[in-house]
Amino acid sequence: MHCPVLKAGRGMVETQDLFFGLHRKPRIRPGEFYDMKNLTSDQTPVMSPRRPRGVVIPKGDFQGLAGKDTLYYVEGSALVMNGFRLELGLSRKPQDCPKQLISMGAYLIILPDKKYVNTADPQDFGSMEAEVATAGPVTVSQCGLDGEEILPEFVGPDLPKAPGDRSYWLDTGSQVLKQYAKATDLWIVVENPYVKLSCPGIGKGFSRYDGVQISGLTDPELKELNGANILYERGEDFVVVPGLLSRKLTQETPVRLRRAVPQMDFVVESGNRLWGCRYGPNETGKVVNEIYASKLGDFKNWSCYLGISTDSYTVSLGSDGPFTGAVTLGGHPLFFKEKCVHKVFGQMPANFQVQTQDCRGVQAGCQRSLAIVGDVLYYKSPSGICAYDGSLPRVVSEPLGDTACGKAVGAALGNKYYVSMEQEQGWELLVFDTARGLWHKEDDLAAYLMCPCREELFCVDEQGRLLAMLGTVGEPEGPVSWMAQSGVLGVSLPGNKYLGRLGLRMLLDPGSRVTVQAQYDSVGPWEDLGTVQGMNLRSFVLPVVPRRCDHLRLRLLGEGNAMLFSVTKTVMPGSDTV
Repeated sequence: MHCPVLKAGRGMVETQDLFFGLHRKPRIRPGEFYDMKNLTSDQTPVMSPRRPRGVVIPKGDFQGLAGKDTLYYVEGSALVMNGFRLELGLSRKPQDCPKQLISMGAYLIILPDKKYVNTADPQDFGSMEAEVATAGPVTVSQCGLDGEEILPEFVGPDLPKAPGDRSYWLDTGSQVLKQYAKATDLWIVVENPYVKLSCPGIGKGFSRYDGVQISGLTDPELKELNGANILYERGEDFVVVPGLLSRKLTQETPVRLRRAVPQMDFVVESGNRLWGCRYGPNETGKVVNEIYASKLGDFKNWSCYLGISTDSYTVSLGSDGPFTGAVTLGGHPLFFKEKCVHKVFGQMPANFQVQTQDCRGVQAGCQRSLAIVGDVLYYKSPSGICAYDGSLPRVVSEPLGDTACGKAVGAALGNKYYVSMEQEQGWELLVFDTARGLWHKEDDLAAYLMCPCREELFCVDEQGRLLAMLGTVGEPEGPVSWMAQSGVLGVSLPGNKYLGRLGLRMLLDPGSRVTVQAQYDSVGPWEDLGTVQGMNLRSFVLPVVPRRCDHLRLRLLGEGNAMLFSVTKTVMPGSDTV
């Protein structure tokens, strides 16, 4: 008897030798991964795990990071520089943490504590603000710019008779101070009269041309000196401010002088100035919506107005809502709200202009996600991760799917943007390779702070560990466990299918291992297909037990260093019912 000969169906052989990044969509292109853990784009198009991290400090009370010539960090109430702990008495209140650390030349500014440190000379540190309350009699007199006292010989509205050369006359009719010149027989108006306040210690902590607030002067003739003033000269026991007096006065009650720094939400450095913004009540309780700039080259002075190019600057805004972040891009300060960005142009107060652009802004709570890679700014907006080059922001996180989150912390190193985001299912650390346009997921690291320094990226996680993300310093964490999950395979073939053969070409370090798993029809557990141990570069062919399915997914689970060069799959077709 003759039996019919059945021919085996021809399998579909697929070889994938180009591997890309993360793509969480139902249908993805070959070489992309629907899910992953601890992979990197360093060897793209070869798939490989990230480098082990270094644990620099296993536990600490870190409240701020800054990268200059070395890493600076706030730990508790002190600033640590090169292992040297400088006690600054910094606040540890939750509303004051984490700190904003801003570099301005050799100085490091710590906000909201309003403290500063000269990193080139750590002995030069202190408070940005200064305040003095006199403890003894205060003498107030007319003076010259150098502080030398002037006593007007004549006071009144009428022209003096028989004045001596260089005599002074306080003309109460026009409220000006005049000086007689005998050679021309003319009274010359003293354009800028000054008043000297003298008391032991009254000038301590202040500098020439500081903008200060004076209060406590009670004499009717002195009350006009209360308020904003400029110190045109100062000594340890005196200060000189603009003013006009008819006589020398002495006051027993205290007089206060204060150089204040405004309360600000976010602060950046640009053009040798500090720039800040505030939405809400200021230090006096007044509700404001303003942008501020310090005096040129002087981060201590925010209310110095002399009508010159180095003046401080303040402007009110018309946009609604609180500020959500600030950064300097292309030499211009940028202040973000959720639905707009304010850009400041100009070189001096006379030509400063604020341009408002309606666009995707920084999401509230994501102010620490701002980072610049090359000339492009990346940040977390309500719509996703945005790239902003100064024109209009564009979303670059489409491959990540829904990126709604409560918080995000980011930083840049080289051509990569690192961002730790709080998702509904927990935290995850994602890395965007801006040169290749690829996203990779590392792990579930919840970053509290991130800061690049030289060729390393430092991170403080929620456990209080200080980590070196590239592992160049610190104690290595050990072999890295990694995972790569494919998208849906086999949907292009009709009928039921099964995986008949799987070949991997890999380079595994000795001691490393890889386990291959499969999930059929997107349901049920992941089934092990085989495990290989690291020896050298070779092809691993895994025999697979056939199982009919509509479609399948593959997953690689590894530990240790590995490089995947190619995957060859043989998918055998079947009938529609078997």
